Amino acid sequence: MSLLAIEGLSKNFGGVAAVDRVGFDVREGEILGLIGPNGSGKTTVLNMLSGFLPPDAGRVAMREHDITGMRPDRLARLGVLRMFQMTRVFTRTSAFDNLLTAGMARGLAEAEATRRAQSLVEELTLGPVQHLDAGQLSGGQRKLLEFGMCFIEPPLVALLDEPFAAVHPVMREVMAQFIRARHAQGATFLLVSHDMPVVLDLCGRAVCMNAGRVIAAGGVHDVLRNHDVIEAYLGETHGDDEPPTLEVAA
Repeated sequence: MSLLAIEGLSKNFGGVAAVDRVGFDVREGEILGLIGPNGSGKTTVLNMLSGFLPPDAGRVAMREHDITGMRPDRLARLGVLRMFQMTRVFTRTSAFDNLLTAGMARGLAEAEATRRAQSLVEELTLGPVQHLDAGQLSGGQRKLLEFGMCFIEPPLVALLDEPFAAVHPVMREVMAQFIRARHAQGATFLLVSHDMPVVLDLCGRAVCMNAGRVIAAGGVHDVLRNHDVIEAYLGETHGDDEPPTLEVAA
């Protein structure tokens, strides 16, 4: 069943089509990979889905209700949560209080927000730094903190923009385990990532964009073997004896 349905989504900047009539669906309880080379429009799509940019055309529906162009705060209340490539936390507040603030902003009572924050600190291995200002945390620790803030009240769908970029492998595995655990509980994810092994590991389906358009969609292995996708990432290919795949190239 479709949780998000995206139809004909478009966005222009100064006459340049950053996103050009993009359409795909995000199904309940899946981890959908949104991939493509740099500049393909992936982050612009996330910005429109999360309300940080209004689309110039197209429609976004959540469970058949039109949410096109809604503000980020309204979408958050509906359960559409966003993690940014450049992590956004309250840098002059402790990591624990970041979690507490996120929980209470989502409507939790202080006692319940405190209980969930304590559980997330343990799950995300943030115990040793929980009382430090978030600005003192490493980049990977801030990413983990943002996961906790996003999931202190489970969203209907989490939009993740390059969560694994420039993160230590140990913390990357903590993140991956967190996503797997929430997915097992029924959470839905739209994951933008250049890390193809992670996409293969976590995603059942993938959508690939290039130059603002969707060029392939389907099972993740099929998409990564698609000729147009390989050409978009690696340049024009020649010969058919042993065509390259992104699964190997990654």
